[in-house]
Amino acid sequence: MSHGFAPPAPASLQLGVIGNCTISALIDARARLVWSCMPRFDGDPVFCALLGGDGGATGERGDWAIDIEDFAEARQRYEPNTAVLVTELWDRHGQGLQITDFAPRFATRGRMFRPMQIVRRVRALKGAPRIRVRLSPRFDWGANAPRTTSGSHHIRYVGEHLTLRLYTDAPISHVLAAEPFLLLQEHSFLLGPDETLQHGVGDTARHFEQETIAYWRTWTQRLALPLEWQDAVIRAAITLKLSLFEDTGAIVAAMTTSIPEAPGTQRNWDYRYCWLRDAFFVVRALNSLSEVGTMEDYLRWVSNVVVDSTRGRDGHVQPLFGVGLERDLPERTVSTLPGYRGMGPVRVGNQAHEHFQHDVYGNIVLASAQAFHDHRLLHQPGLDEFHRLEAIGEHAVRVFDQPDAGMWELRTRARLHTSSALMGWAACDRLAKIARKLRLPERERVWSERAAHMRERILREAWSEERQAFAESFGGRDLDASVLLMAEVNLIDPRDPRFVATLRALEQHLCDGPYMRRYEAPDDFGKPEVAFNICTFWRIDALARTGRQAEARAVFEAMLAVRNPLGLLSEDTHATTGEMWGNFPQTYSMVGLINAAMRLSAPWDSVI
Repeated sequence: MSHGFAPPAPASLQLGVIGNCTISALIDARARLVWSCMPRFDGDPVFCALLGGDGGATGERGDWAIDIEDFAEARQRYEPNTAVLVTELWDRHGQGLQITDFAPRFATRGRMFRPMQIVRRVRALKGAPRIRVRLSPRFDWGANAPRTTSGSHHIRYVGEHLTLRLYTDAPISHVLAAEPFLLLQEHSFLLGPDETLQHGVGDTARHFEQETIAYWRTWTQRLALPLEWQDAVIRAAITLKLSLFEDTGAIVAAMTTSIPEAPGTQRNWDYRYCWLRDAFFVVRALNSLSEVGTMEDYLRWVSNVVVDSTRGRDGHVQPLFGVGLERDLPERTVSTLPGYRGMGPVRVGNQAHEHFQHDVYGNIVLASAQAFHDHRLLHQPGLDEFHRLEAIGEHAVRVFDQPDAGMWELRTRARLHTSSALMGWAACDRLAKIARKLRLPERERVWSERAAHMRERILREAWSEERQAFAESFGGRDLDASVLLMAEVNLIDPRDPRFVATLRALEQHLCDGPYMRRYEAPDDFGKPEVAFNICTFWRIDALARTGRQAEARAVFEAMLAVRNPLGLLSEDTHATTGEMWGNFPQTYSMVGLINAAMRLSAPWDSVI
């Protein structure tokens, strides 16, 4: 290593995300690409330095760095209203360069062009800085380095199951040897499929950048934004869109695996799959911004889930699937990566696919319900789709009072969870509304009666006189933030004294300052140590609904303050340090940000 090239700092969640609804990549504050799975979100992490323990500083764990000699400082931002990331690196002599990173996404030839490809463009801002390009993909979860071959303008990285090709107009010899050279002209790098490039490297990269920026700016221009916090909402919305695997319509919960929920806890899980619960909340948040395209894509995916569950599977729907509708996601640990900051294990797959989580039926119906009422959609659902949803509702009725693992996916304890019963009620309630829309009075009556029965039982059996709050399970006493969803899905009037009392009890026992933990009872790993971001956002919603508007805004501002410099959130926040933990970027958290801004913002008519 040349003396002037300092190693990067250890991995942290000060990361930006780029993507194109086929793949994504995480890039640190010095433009080092530290995580990207290929050929899709749940694939092999060909860049896996994020889980390389020390940050993979030596390049042995899979990263892609463009270093500047005598590094002094870095600045980073997104091109406004896009998923195109720009990093500036400056040396101690006042020389600087700019790195532009993106994954191409734009419409061409009547379809969306979204290849498995990462584009990096590098140009000098001042002087002729000395740089080093260090590209070291890995295969098989960091276990194997690829075999390399090269031509005059490309390098091939050959693995057993995947071959990547880099096209560049930078000196191939310097890239292969990771040798420093002066940045005397603009250089472009396109890493993707092992295919021939149709046009010149520089021209292709510039065209892809121009079209990708235009796509994202057109997309964001169509959003129905709140008056306040517009930049934060735009960044959250783009991040949610990037979590869509457009080929099938699946929405991943996060782009990473095994970032611990709290330091040293082994609460390390693989979130690169589609949870029916998380996806519903993503769809609803984007719908609130009038972005219905993601809902249309997701409904394709969830319709296949529904059809599959009604054909010889006794109505049971598992809570998550692979992005290609894979049912079996066996959980295992890999020994080839030490984990985030060395905090293993690194898990692949998720055992929760074996769970019974009865809220999934309500999540399916809730995610589908708007489509029956929204005339903007190109494919309006009708009787056939309604009857398929009725089969989901029938199963929700059958399991309404049966114990399950709950929405927090407890692995060693089953209870009759209030949140699961709540979503069973929501399934019946929304089916009644859909039946009314379709002018089916008899079906409306059936589903309305079922919903009324469920509601009465929830309000009676989930209430704890001892705690003066709705408890996490029927007949239980433990507190759980998920009961705040009772108001959000309209089971109860938020001004109802029982709901107001519940909010107060949760604040007393689950809050650390502005932040809220999930529950108070120990789980398989003990008591939760960190705040779960979506719970804090549920608190914000409940505060606003109960008339505590000023407090809601204060908590929201606290959450905005703990985002990383690029406006992104992970799953959890450490209440003492403000540090982010858990998989990243977390769709649940970005959903909460959008929902809170929409709930709290002053109206547009206050200024126009």
